[in-house]
Amino acid sequence: MLVEGNWIQPIQTSEPTNQPTRVVCCETKRRTKKHPHERKADDRTYVGPTDEVVVSAGYANTFGTSFRVTTFGESHGKGVGCVVDGCPPRLPLSEKDLQKELDRRRPGQSIITTPRKEADACEILSGVVDGMTSGTPIAVLVRNKDQRSKDYSEMSVAYRPSHADATYDYKYGVRAVAGGGRSSARETIGRVAAGAIAKKLLQAVAGTEVLAYVSEVKDIKANNVDLGKFTMEDVEANMVRCPDQESAQAMIDQINEVRNRGESCGGVVTCVCRNVPRGLGAPVFDKLEADLAKAAMSLPATKGFEIGSGFAGSRMLGSEHNDEFYVEDGVVRTRTNRSGGIQGGISNGEHIVVRIAFKPTSTIAIKQQTVTREGEETELRARGRHDPCVVPRAVPMVESMIALVLADHLLQNHAQCGLLTDEMLANLVIEEGREEETSPSNLAGAT
Repeated sequence: MLVEGNWIQPIQTSEPTNQPTRVVCCETKRRTKKHPHERKADDRTYVGPTDEVVVSAGYANTFGTSFRVTTFGESHGKGVGCVVDGCPPRLPLSEKDLQKELDRRRPGQSIITTPRKEADACEILSGVVDGMTSGTPIAVLVRNKDQRSKDYSEMSVAYRPSHADATYDYKYGVRAVAGGGRSSARETIGRVAAGAIAKKLLQAVAGTEVLAYVSEVKDIKANNVDLGKFTMEDVEANMVRCPDQESAQAMIDQINEVRNRGESCGGVVTCVCRNVPRGLGAPVFDKLEADLAKAAMSLPATKGFEIGSGFAGSRMLGSEHNDEFYVEDGVVRTRTNRSGGIQGGISNGEHIVVRIAFKPTSTIAIKQQTVTREGEETELRARGRHDPCVVPRAVPMVESMIALVLADHLLQNHAQCGLLTDEMLANLVIEEGREEETSPSNLAGAT
């Protein structure tokens, strides 16, 4: 924490000025009168009693505005979890609701996932009373059981290529080597637990359903999936979580082939949101697709995001791409859905369809060239237990992040647009016969 009289480094100024010192770093603000910088020989800046210090900073562990989620914990620490703030009261909720989603995410569930064995049993520590949310923060904890930190001894000195090892060192100068710390996919336990709450809220309030599936593994694509009809049962019918059963077997064979060679491969997860209320999102910086992209791209190993027609839309003509409107049973619909359920940053009531690309797992059992923390070139064959392909276990993670965004925007939309009902709006209309007496010209002359 910054206190008066502390040294702050670096602030780049060539000469003393009459402008106040401005330091940006945490959520505190102290405004003062102008005071000349006091410079020292070692080129540090002294914050004196009349300098301005503006500290504002997030540490990137909290997501959301009205429905806020903070995750905590590390892969080989004592546990991981989340705190959810902003969940409305009186929503039925139990540990069983969360456990169902966590079981879909947990390791060791099949031969094509990491062999690490974790029950991932969750504990709700607060925010739920007699099976109902109380409106206070909901804290969820999952304790780690099956850590093997010794498997990471080589990685304590050598960086894994394309992993977060090096960049964490660049930024912090220290890192949790065992399990990858916060860069491990184990951090997503908190997201999935929070996502289970968001899913329940969306279903209860709007009947919204968020379902994802594996649509690609390496170069194998699932082409026979009806986005409007596939179910959770279809997705969970096989270990790769692809509702196209023929493609699913080819995907499983592909993952096993690269696993047996000590390699890894990537893939794509498609997520479909049905019965999304119209009007979620905002026109400019808080566009719904922008928040969905941020949420999806915050997941480990993500490298691409598409909505609706995605990049393919850039190769179409306007007449080919536009979603024409029509009326069905008194409801305005679109004949096609190349917009992916969002137009102008706001949901239009059609299915929201997004696709997220995941890269191959960084940690592989093949020798690779790298460098040590001291900058010496070396070879590394990584050990540890890792997924040969992350996408089967990424399905519930994607669903959770998408659900968190929708729940957040649902609450924001209610706060801004749900305050005035149709009846209240009608009462704001000037009554007949009073229009003249309340006209601007008459009001201007009133005393």
